[in-house]
Amino acid sequence: MSATMIKEFRLPDLGEGLTESEILSWKVDVGDTVSLNQVIAEVETAKAVVELPSPFAGVIKELHEQPGSVVEVGKPIVSFEVADDAGSAPLAPSGAAGAGSGEAALDTPRREPNLVGYGAVVEGSGRPTRRARNFAPVVEAGGTKAAEAGPVESAAVQPAPVEGKAAERPRSTPPVRKLAKDLGLDLAHVPGTGPGGLITREDVQEFSGHAAEPALQAQGAASPGGARPGERETRTPIKGVRKHTAAAMVQSAFTAPHATEFLTVDVTPSLELLAKLKTSREFAGIKLTPLTLAAKALLIAVRRNPALNSRWDEENQEMVTFNYVNLGIAAATPRGLTVPNIKDAEALPLPQLAQALTALAETARAGRTTPADLSGGTISITNIGVFGIDAGTPILNPGEAAILGLGAVRTMPWEYRGEVALRQVLTLSLSFDHRLVDGEQGSRFLADVGAILAEPGMVLTMV
Repeated sequence: MSATMIKEFRLPDLGEGLTESEILSWKVDVGDTVSLNQVIAEVETAKAVVELPSPFAGVIKELHEQPGSVVEVGKPIVSFEVADDAGSAPLAPSGAAGAGSGEAALDTPRREPNLVGYGAVVEGSGRPTRRARNFAPVVEAGGTKAAEAGPVESAAVQPAPVEGKAAERPRSTPPVRKLAKDLGLDLAHVPGTGPGGLITREDVQEFSGHAAEPALQAQGAASPGGARPGERETRTPIKGVRKHTAAAMVQSAFTAPHATEFLTVDVTPSLELLAKLKTSREFAGIKLTPLTLAAKALLIAVRRNPALNSRWDEENQEMVTFNYVNLGIAAATPRGLTVPNIKDAEALPLPQLAQALTALAETARAGRTTPADLSGGTISITNIGVFGIDAGTPILNPGEAAILGLGAVRTMPWEYRGEVALRQVLTLSLSFDHRLVDGEQGSRFLADVGAILAEPGMVLTMV
């Protein structure tokens, strides 16, 4: 019988120097046997919800933290009993995975895991095993597997349930479980209408509006509105994304001297262009919105006004101007405001830019935005028009020089060819860091964006 030893897994730095994370849920219990790279926990950082893969193959001996605990990086969160010759497999360095080759040196020294997202190197393979987001198998009562039609984040190899625990847990995706937690619902009471009984976001939303009050009271849960009957106020701890956003906004507002300018433009020609593009073969199946054209207009205007695409280096007292654009899009999610960005957006033709915007929005709404997607932005857009708002004064995303706000498109009386006509009008709001951008630069940038949206053919005079 081989000897065993106890290995501790400490909360790793999940990227961007984050100092703490909240344990949302454990996917294992004490006594469970786990395989290398099996997802063992779901945690929320200040930027995203991520899954922790197991760095060892062995048996869970102790869970040091409970769901809801905020844990500092470096603190032990779980202990494993492993064979003394098993050791720990190193996780692939981020540089190797980012290069796209996936190659890892065969003689990489053993070390404790320090990065989530790539999984550990399988012993002897010389290659990092990425956790695949694929169709997870459904184990039926008879032991056979049926293909699942809904996407469920899973490890590359889904281990069999231990002692029936995994099979008893309601089947859903991590974002759906987080939504249910936010609404105070027990997923065990929610009927799943997805393939194989998968509980979908719509199932949770439907149930939250029709859940029987006795069931909620039995759970001791708050109503969907957040307050229990008879309570005059509700207190909610500020953690995770909301805590990070609050701190970042305060830092931005009191560090960068904001200036905001407004411009109202007739965008009827842009909407007419969108209607034509939607019928063209090149844009078949691609979602096109005013945000699509506004993003493209911003990218063209940045090329002519590069100061808007810069940052202030306080330590060196330098202005850093970027020769690329990582375009941030402010997104409202159940966990709070996030600003994921499209890397090298200036290099994307309009069809690919439209697809990237759609993918970004869908990923953010599903709660699958990664820390990498949230870092490195150079300039941002916030679309407040979707909430019926005409204009505002956006606060800069920390480290960026400018943010463009899009208001609602309104049908309004407008001067057109010497007469008054009903036209489609929106207001643009531009906030910028006055240390980096003076009034003339900001005004020229905003005028360029407005000119393109008012008459898309003006692009021919700008590029």
